[in-house]
Amino acid sequence: MKVSDFDFSLPQHLVAERPLQKRDRSRLLVLHRDGTIEHKRFTDLPSYLEAGDMLLLNNTKVFPARLKGVKENGDPMEILLIEKIGDAWEILSKGKYTGILKFSEDIEAEIYHGRRARFGASRNVMEIAGRLGTMPLPPYIKRQPDELDRETYQAVFASREGSIAAPTASLHFTEDLLDKIRRKGVIVRELTLHIGIGTFKPVRAENVEDHVMDSEYFELDKEIVNEVGAVKARGRRIFAVGTTTTRAIEGFVSGNCRATSTNGRLRGTTDLFIYPGYSFKAIDCLLTNFHLPRSTPLMLATALCSRENIQRAYKEAKEKQYRFLSYGDAMLIL
Repeated sequence: MKVSDFDFSLPQHLVAERPLQKRDRSRLLVLHRDGTIEHKRFTDLPSYLEAGDMLLLNNTKVFPARLKGVKENGDPMEILLIEKIGDAWEILSKGKYTGILKFSEDIEAEIYHGRRARFGASRNVMEIAGRLGTMPLPPYIKRQPDELDRETYQAVFASREGSIAAPTASLHFTEDLLDKIRRKGVIVRELTLHIGIGTFKPVRAENVEDHVMDSEYFELDKEIVNEVGAVKARGRRIFAVGTTTTRAIEGFVSGNCRATSTNGRLRGTTDLFIYPGYSFKAIDCLLTNFHLPRSTPLMLATALCSRENIQRAYKEAKEKQYRFLSYGDAMLIL
């Protein structure tokens, strides 16, 4: 299977630079497995859910992971905090700078080859990021993040800090819409998968099967796994909100993870790569955004409903001027 099979042209004007003023007013393209397409609004989502279905959410919370500092020679430099490893942080930055990077009068870090940062042992780096950092908007959004992004680039139910990207299908929900879904008798549950650079890592291989996903951390209550089985046994459906939610639950149920159980809480990592040919073990339906060409989230969505259906849906979405990517519109695959 060629990566080029997942390529398409995406005009820059269709990439949403900012969210809509009201989260749930985005458009919703509904794609049925038989190829039928409906054009709705996100507020129509509850009409596709039935009592006894499960809606599974990723409650990861994005932290302001972009920090701007000044090098020893006075030049500006920006880093993106990725993950704490031992007493240092893995970072992304331009170049291979080694030296001191100063963020404020009393806060600095030692940078190693532009890939690792070591703050003082007594420093709470998450607190520093919360005070001095900005939200890590993806590079296809061609503007600098602002204070408003701290609210809008975050799901209303986000609660477990640790992600460097939002599970963007979650951004459309409001508390009122979730309440409406619950009142229908839908089971709403949460898990956590902290999104790292692996989700956005370019697929550089020619063949899809040769790409290797980076591991990402997840947590979920063991009872959720039992509930998923019970819902499916009753003939009801599991709706996953986003590709990260899908990877977390499928990673565990398929055994493609490294996890431990403590007091009924499962914690571990998964590097599960879902692409066409994968047999889904947990989810039945997927709520997702419109993704980048040649990307692993696009491959995951395609695995659920066929390449022909996805290509047709994306072609129609472009023709009808849907808004793409993180702050864009949504797709429901039934």
